[in-house]
Amino acid sequence: MIIIDDDKIFDTIKKYKPASVALNAPEGLIHKIQITAKNIMDEFNIPAYIIMDTTWGSCDLNMNSAKILSADLLFNIGHTINTDMPYNKVMMINAFDNITFDGVIMKCINILKNKTVALSTNSQHLPQLNNVKKILRDNGINVKIGNGKGQLNDGQIFGCEFYPNTEIKNQIDANLFLGQSNFHAIGIALSTNKPTYVLDPYFNEVTEITDTAKKIQKRSILTIYKASMSNNFGIIVGLKDGQISKTMALKFKRELEKKGKSVQLFALTDITNERLKNIHGVDAFIQVACPRISMDNHFDKPVLSTPQAHALLKILSNQDIDEYLQLPHWL
Repeated sequence: MIIIDDDKIFDTIKKYKPASVALNAPEGLIHKIQITAKNIMDEFNIPAYIIMDTTWGSCDLNMNSAKILSADLLFNIGHTINTDMPYNKVMMINAFDNITFDGVIMKCINILKNKTVALSTNSQHLPQLNNVKKILRDNGINVKIGNGKGQLNDGQIFGCEFYPNTEIKNQIDANLFLGQSNFHAIGIALSTNKPTYVLDPYFNEVTEITDTAKKIQKRSILTIYKASMSNNFGIIVGLKDGQISKTMALKFKRELEKKGKSVQLFALTDITNERLKNIHGVDAFIQVACPRISMDNHFDKPVLSTPQAHALLKILSNQDIDEYLQLPHWL
């Protein structure tokens, strides 16, 4: 069961005395924050707006929506980071899942026996890391939990940020991810080039995700080479709060123009295949918003992420692109 830190929300409201607040969370938590919002209105007699637009992490906080609503505080629920207030008037609120891994752990013992593994997870399972570490060690598995950097706690990874795993990749035999998110586990596998397993407490199963990651990597490389044959590029700047990378976009523009390519600049909040179909005279795109947009979605034309774009520039300069995804941060 997901448990939201409502006490922190109420304490914050008591401290700052806002005239109104807004809340947003991943889609799976909307029904939970409906209850929280009602409790806020009942307790404090202030409006509590639920922002229904998607939120994918600390780069996508819907701050502008809160501003339009004139909300004095925005509570982003379910994306744990290691600081309380990353942006003005935004408070990150924990939403931890109290499900245990005790049952499913024993299914990975024989697979990982006598190996050294990097243990990591996403926001919702952070409190279980140390308990899982102890059980694994008691059963003959050497466990390492990498240090967090930036917004990350120790052992925590984002969809585009993998410091705890990449910094110890040369010390381990495999990665073990706690949770049900193949999305996060695939990123770990790609950024470390190590066998990666998902420990799923909901379906009580252990799954190796390595082959899936390799297929995505091959598709990603093919997309880069397709883009390298293009002459007309569109570079897309994301318009979400933490995805406005204009400096990187202009850098790619300069570098491509040096190679004789034609470049147009675009800005978009939600980068989808349907939206890009409206653009004419462009053979390939580079989007500098979220790297997983390019990795995990279908597009009719090549749409490169930031690491893919760096690899493209290397190809255009006749350089090798090995290990282009083996980075701690894909931005």
